[in-house]
Amino acid sequence: MHEEATPLDLSMYQPGQLLARGVCRHLRSLDFVCVEELVPTRGLRVDVMALGSKGEIWIVECKSSRADFQSDHKWQGYLEWCDRFFWAVDGDFPTELLPDETGLIIADAYDGEVVRMAPEDKLAAARRKVMVQKFARTAAMRLQSFRDPTAMTSNALL
Repeated sequence: MHEEATPLDLSMYQPGQLLARGVCRHLRSLDFVCVEELVPTRGLRVDVMALGSKGEIWIVECKSSRADFQSDHKWQGYLEWCDRFFWAVDGDFPTELLPDETGLIIADAYDGEVVRMAPEDKLAAARRKVMVQKFARTAAMRLQSFRDPTAMTSNALL
């Protein structure tokens, strides 16, 4: 017999994390799997990286306010690490601030919707291989840390 799941207390999360949660839920419905806060290269950390069933890679940056968006000076550096780039914002965000040549997802903590598809700029095969491996290793290390948190301090895993 299965026990009923305890509801998740969302009050402990920041607004951007709640957006990322809804984005990941929506992308899962589109047959993507996601890793949050993935580092494609030194100095960059994307909010959500999504991997599709055909190997496509999307990056989604979650912005919870005008100030959050205006303080982000690194987003263009993310473009070379994905096939499509999206912003995710809530329904109250002033979307006219976001560049037209990027994708747009409207989200909340529970779901999202792609309202503007990002243009595709396919990654080179070598870059795709690096990103898929980084995605897989990051996801596997995080999963392993749930079962054995002390293993993550081992130099063998770094």
